[in-house]
Amino acid sequence: MRKPVVGVIGNAHRVENRFQVQMVGERNLRAVAEVSGGLPVMFAGSPDITDIAALLDTVDGVILTGARANVHPTRFNVDPCEKHEPYDIHRDEVALALSVACVARGIPLFGICRGLQEMNVAFGGSLHPEIREIPGRMNHRMPRLENGDIHPDPTVVFADRHDVDLTPGGAFATLLGCEKIRVNSLHGQGILDPGKRVLVEGVAEDGTIEAIRIAEAPTFALGVQWHAEYDPQHNPINRKLFEAFGEALVARQKAAA
Repeated sequence: MRKPVVGVIGNAHRVENRFQVQMVGERNLRAVAEVSGGLPVMFAGSPDITDIAALLDTVDGVILTGARANVHPTRFNVDPCEKHEPYDIHRDEVALALSVACVARGIPLFGICRGLQEMNVAFGGSLHPEIREIPGRMNHRMPRLENGDIHPDPTVVFADRHDVDLTPGGAFATLLGCEKIRVNSLHGQGILDPGKRVLVEGVAEDGTIEAIRIAEAPTFALGVQWHAEYDPQHNPINRKLFEAFGEALVARQKAAA
């Protein structure tokens, strides 16, 4: 049997402030290849050159990765604000439609950070543009130096920052074999109101939603707010997630054979 093919969404980026490119972080690609056992293939987060139906005829699963850009507020009926930029409206259009299509067609879907947020919005949920501004919430953004620069040490940036309580007996608790985990945190936006089919299965100690699944999805349809692609070879939580995604890929292949 061939390796399962996994579509990994691209992000809009400009090189040297001149050349428009689509970009995927290598950690995502390696997590798919080295832990899920799949063949990662980037697809463009641009609706004019991405045919979702054709894409889903080609891949065995989809990963919606994290990204610098926020989901545009008009997607959940909120006015945009300059301080919450940048946005990536083209990726929004692809990712939201793709989330619904994957679930409808029984194609494994794994949303990471922005990907979790996209899944929530796709099913009618809303986001808060800056979780840390809600009273009682912690700063979930990545660690920075005193001068505002991103911390240069990735082990600091991706270090575990807070606990997440998992729903007893839920998909995550069953998959991970525990009801409390500790995860990294690198996000500004977060779920405010869950979508109609979005089941909350993990909540941070400050009340921030960290893990979701789509109700009645026929296969793997999970989202996490943390960056699960970080070091899944050695991080047991992230490894189990990507292994489970890989098992869903193989099951999908067999069902389609």
